[in-house]
Amino acid sequence: MGMLDTILNINPERIAVAEFFGAIGSPEKTTSFVRMLKAVEENKRIRALVIDIDSPGGGAGASEQIHASIAKVAKQKPVVAFVRGTAASGGYMAACACTKIISLPMGIVGSIGVISMRPMLYEMLEKLGVRMEITKSGRLKDMFSNFREPTAEEREKEQALLDSVYSRFVNMVAEARGLAPERVRELATGEIFTAEQGKEQGLIDDLGDMDAAIDLAQSLAKMAERKVTYIRPHRSLRERLLAGTSTGVMDSLAWAVEGRLGGPCIELR
Repeated sequence: MGMLDTILNINPERIAVAEFFGAIGSPEKTTSFVRMLKAVEENKRIRALVIDIDSPGGGAGASEQIHASIAKVAKQKPVVAFVRGTAASGGYMAACACTKIISLPMGIVGSIGVISMRPMLYEMLEKLGVRMEITKSGRLKDMFSNFREPTAEEREKEQALLDSVYSRFVNMVAEARGLAPERVRELATGEIFTAEQGKEQGLIDDLGDMDAAIDLAQSLAKMAERKVTYIRPHRSLRERLLAGTSTGVMDSLAWAVEGRLGGPCIELR
């Protein structure tokens, strides 16, 4: 029996509050968060969930995985997103999976859009006298190469790929927020909005602090008492030891750079 189960056995029927901070993308971080959401979904003693969000977004695939996992919880019990700072792009996609979204008045939401980035290294390598030789099967196998300019065909196919992801993002927001897809496309320029603007546009439900988010979760779950349990994804011993250290920061930075160099990097930022 885990610690969460022990707490809930002693004090049944709780509102869980979970942190969702930082950029989206690390496989380990994503998997840990999804596993935690699964545990919340299956635990009948957790009557509602508040997700404390401060995220600029990140990888498209990881963002959708988190969105899907939150949506599964929301089918079983109320889920309230509380935006303490930023819920942008993939962070906003995660918030959209919740039953309701509340933000601090100075919070930032939106940035509905898709971007693909990679550094072009060929000019630097030429200056260093380094030449990259590539052998491939399939003419488009290296279409995301860092070592040459893309062809017109490759640019067209990459744009089509981004447009497909963008359309999916727009439709997810439209369905979650009860807005017409055409209206969401008007808002989906990649720009960010203040929480007040977001409320006016229908991107969030209300303004308030964490207490307001917990009160709303209690009301939606029809709970007589306001009992709260704070939970967080499991972190490995390495993550706990490196948390807040320069090594931990460099580890995260190295992962991000590796993603830029290793092929297509489609992000919701």
